[in-house]
Amino acid sequence: MSTSAGRATDEGDDALRLLSLVERTLTGRLEEALRGCGSSLDQWRILSLLAERGGCPMNVVADHVLLLAPKLSKLVDRMVSANLVLRRRDHEDRRRVLIVVSPRGRQALAEWDAATADVRGQFREVLGADAEHFDALLRRLQQGLTPARVGELEAPVQA
Repeated sequence: MSTSAGRATDEGDDALRLLSLVERTLTGRLEEALRGCGSSLDQWRILSLLAERGGCPMNVVADHVLLLAPKLSKLVDRMVSANLVLRRRDHEDRRRVLIVVSPRGRQALAEWDAATADVRGQFREVLGADAEHFDALLRRLQQGLTPARVGELEAPVQA
């Protein structure tokens, strides 16, 4: 292996390591801030999604918060018991159940957003004018690493 090829691999590995360290640091700080309010990072992410998009089916919530269905179901059950979210039938597809944020959930989300404001502010402060560019790079990386759906890979059938 040439020296330049080895160096490129090391730089890529270093970038992945740094990305993991940043994610762990930010996650830890957010969890600490939320723990003080009696919340978890997953609960905050769920309420943030629901407040932004309205009612969502469980699979959309699971994809957003990166949880498997069994763990998400238990968490949503606890959130229903705490009156943070409600289950509602989808008006368009009566077989489907949507999760919606409750009025109590909106109040909790406002508290949790305030609790995490310092961490989010530090993130933006460190990045400064590069925050939007960083967001665009992360989105491009995510899209590039997400496998295409099977239907997108297959060519249309000619009749």
